[in-house]
Amino acid sequence: MSAKLRYVVGIDLGTTNCGLAFAQAEGLDPRELPPVLQFEIPQLVNPGEVRDETLLPSSLYLQGPADFPEGSLALPWDANPPFVVGHLAKTRGAEAPRRLVASAKSWLCHSGVDRTSAILPTAPPEGTPRLSPVEASRHYLEHLRNAWTSSQPDAPFDEQQLLVTVPASFDAVARELTARAAAEAGLKNVVLLEEPQAAFYAWIERHPDWRERVHVGDLILVVDIGGGTTDFSLIAVTERDGELQLERVAVGEHILLGGDNMDLALARFIEQELAEKGKKLDQFQLHALWQNCRVAKEKLLEEGVKGDEHPVTILGKGTGVVGGTIKAKLRRADMERILLDGFFPQVSSEEMPMRQRRVALQEVGLPYAADAAVTRHMARFLRQQAAASEHGVLRRGTSGLVAPTHVLFNGGVLRAGLVRERLLATLNSWLAAEGFESIAALEGEDLMHAVSRGAAYYGLARQGRGVRIRGGIPRTYYVGIETAMPAVPGMPAPLKALTVAQFGMEEGTQSAIAQQEFGLLVGEPAEFRFFSSALRKDDPPGSLLEEVSGELEELAPMEVTLPADGDAGHLITVTLETVITETGQLQLWCVARDGRRWKLEFNVRERVAS
Repeated sequence: MSAKLRYVVGIDLGTTNCGLAFAQAEGLDPRELPPVLQFEIPQLVNPGEVRDETLLPSSLYLQGPADFPEGSLALPWDANPPFVVGHLAKTRGAEAPRRLVASAKSWLCHSGVDRTSAILPTAPPEGTPRLSPVEASRHYLEHLRNAWTSSQPDAPFDEQQLLVTVPASFDAVARELTARAAAEAGLKNVVLLEEPQAAFYAWIERHPDWRERVHVGDLILVVDIGGGTTDFSLIAVTERDGELQLERVAVGEHILLGGDNMDLALARFIEQELAEKGKKLDQFQLHALWQNCRVAKEKLLEEGVKGDEHPVTILGKGTGVVGGTIKAKLRRADMERILLDGFFPQVSSEEMPMRQRRVALQEVGLPYAADAAVTRHMARFLRQQAAASEHGVLRRGTSGLVAPTHVLFNGGVLRAGLVRERLLATLNSWLAAEGFESIAALEGEDLMHAVSRGAAYYGLARQGRGVRIRGGIPRTYYVGIETAMPAVPGMPAPLKALTVAQFGMEEGTQSAIAQQEFGLLVGEPAEFRFFSSALRKDDPPGSLLEEVSGELEELAPMEVTLPADGDAGHLITVTLETVITETGQLQLWCVARDGRRWKLEFNVRERVAS
């Protein structure tokens, strides 16, 4: 271990907040599990006031020349930062939303835009610079890096083992861009980890007696609802050689539905009330109201708060006293009705998310879920996993619904007791209809910090100091190899199938097929054909099937033009290497004799169909 590599550090790069947790990685008995600690992040909370907070709001404010007094934005590591990041950015952005960059993570996974282009904020004041989602993410990570290094100069951030979390449903491009943002922020030794898995690792870390709380055959549903996304995952409790094992067996689709949607619904409700009183808001006032409703909602949902309402203030359209301000209130009864009826309605497990007829021309924006009902998305996840999964460990009801035994909640939205209670009531009504007992909630974790804490614990588990969740791939995967035979008119060349990844291959592992060489076409468009099989579980990597039989299911073909480096249109002799990443991507590397490497990548996770 490097002399400077003293810690494992978990980074929750969240849509709404970022968190940082760490654990000692050296100098201890290897059998000892060191505690996971939360790192307090220094940040501006007011002009000229820096304070340590356990969370860094994922907000970046593009200040104008007269926004703040000179010298009032100084940080311990930067006397004149180019942007405001964190708490002050969030509060000032609520007043001037056109200068606020928020939800960069949601934009990072939006395949409908160029995620590397400067598109944020979407409607800034004239002359204001814009940032790409990658750049915004980089600035959050740079803030975390600088905050750590300024307080731990003898253990530089980029020298530690860093675990950065991503949604389970991030596509390959979003993961690649997250890794790119980390690299541009100067981070090294970075491993990506799924957020729902991180949340479960945090629960294990808090409960050393976890083997007494869950048993073989149990199935844990992880429900993760954050500021911008909703994720579902399933973790099965299995047994191997007499030892309890944890296996992640299913991951849902990426659902752009979270606290942001709920805050906007509250803002729209208040906007309608104001309109009835003759007070019409423009687009920018509505955006400010949206931000203020988030603050009001969080205050009303705080543990122990008794108040029935919270004030909401919106700046007027003019300047000074003439413009005035608009005052309103968010009432608890209205908030609870909008949240429960609009986002968490009690529905049957047969009700699927509704599809809306879409307008042909639309503003460029985030592709939010058409149906706001989280419970309907949850029903689809459990029903379609039952239909699609080959895992025998999934407990099913008579109708085919997957029937979890436990649920683990994660994400800021689920801090609200009324939301957790509604989800439990809905799940229990589904289970009762299938003849199963009620689901048990796994309690005892801080929902706002679980992801960063769990990521740090995972770093320890990678060193053999904790429990790892297995996530072996559920199928065997093959790539098509064109047979070297003379051309026959009207008939394509026969295709063989080369095994590149065997059923059960663990994530975070790799396999080299060095005993065979193949010709790789570079410099012009070429098609790669991939196949999978849930039936053939014993084909080791490198085994060659002489024909593509009915036991193999063809995946969508991949057409790419691989860089040629002067060999356009030629066949380069290569061997193959397979890597299954920590986040469920199969990387097939083609390695030339001179060391050149080409990468193909696709997802091997079980998912709900869209």
